[in-house]
Amino acid sequence: MPGGEPPSRGGSVSDRVDVPGAIAAATERLAEAARFLGRESLVGRRTELEAEASAPGLWDDADHARRVTTELGRVSEDLELLDAMTERLSDAETLYELEREEGDPSLRAETEEVLADLDARLRSLELRALFAGDHDDSDAVAEIHAGAGGTDAQDWAEMLLRMYSRWAERRGFDVEVEEATPGQEAGLLSATFIVKGRYAFGMLAAERGVHRLVRISPFDAQHRRQTSFASLDVVPFIEDLSGEVEIDEKDLRIDTYRSSGAGGQHVNKTDSAVRLTHLPTGIVVSCQNQRSQHQNKAKAMQVLGAKLAERQRAEHLATLDALSGDRTDNAWGNQIRSYVLAPYQLVKDLRSGEETGNVDAVLDGDLDRFIEAELRRQAELRRPRT
Repeated sequence: MPGGEPPSRGGSVSDRVDVPGAIAAATERLAEAARFLGRESLVGRRTELEAEASAPGLWDDADHARRVTTELGRVSEDLELLDAMTERLSDAETLYELEREEGDPSLRAETEEVLADLDARLRSLELRALFAGDHDDSDAVAEIHAGAGGTDAQDWAEMLLRMYSRWAERRGFDVEVEEATPGQEAGLLSATFIVKGRYAFGMLAAERGVHRLVRISPFDAQHRRQTSFASLDVVPFIEDLSGEVEIDEKDLRIDTYRSSGAGGQHVNKTDSAVRLTHLPTGIVVSCQNQRSQHQNKAKAMQVLGAKLAERQRAEHLATLDALSGDRTDNAWGNQIRSYVLAPYQLVKDLRSGEETGNVDAVLDGDLDRFIEAELRRQAELRRPRT
């Protein structure tokens, strides 16, 4: 999988699938997946990590303990994934043999269902070969900002927050909304949220940029069509940045204010929200959704550390955009994707060309096809030209 051609999507199972051919293809892809993950080395590494994790003094060094348990979890996850896919392949082979022996056509549908599930799992795994960044497997800090379009843009920003939250939930990721600034009439001016899950940053980085919405405005009394914009920015979120950045509190302006927006019974009515301004760089981060000012400050410091680390990595590569992506105006002509709700329905990515007419599904978090298409496009751009 690493290097060369990006892995193929693999044949998805259809109503008239060639079952023997699909089983053979799945067998080959599964063998390649085991080679890509390094199954034998993973087994050995799991044994080593299990020994470390069971050591009596493990938690004497909390940072080391977290690294050990995190790596053990990921190694175990990879091995369990390979075992589960091997079992599914065996199920498909068994069902196909039973169908041949008993002549029971009802088994064909069950076989195809198992093969479709295996294909989906393999495709998800094969995406890993498309990642190229050092921190692609990290959690992500994401920011959404309303752009041109007034109230419609602020409403669009809130729609994007919901879309990415739904996408994260579909993948089993955790989402923590750390700050949300309400719009003047509706929606959001901005929001900061953390997505926790393996490869969250690598996938969300493919979504970074300006998103354009075209629809009949619900805020226009004359029901005219309105174009509005909102942007997504993403940096990797790493719990322990002590080896990458040092933040001197003398370089910070710390402001406190009252939390606002939805929060139910847990909203603290005191001035518990915290805004940090890093004076040397001008980077501003806010956090308002923790239970106390102390917790909000601690979380804001983590987010600030993630932003400063990203800046340092980019500067090390001699350009601020090396990791952060191009910084463009949050307005017409700079969008990466258009979401058209009227006069027709279409979502189209202007980089990869990927498109669908099922706008509702996309706004409900069905984004994987767009993320995969962009990752493949980027992988193709990285390939050496001969």
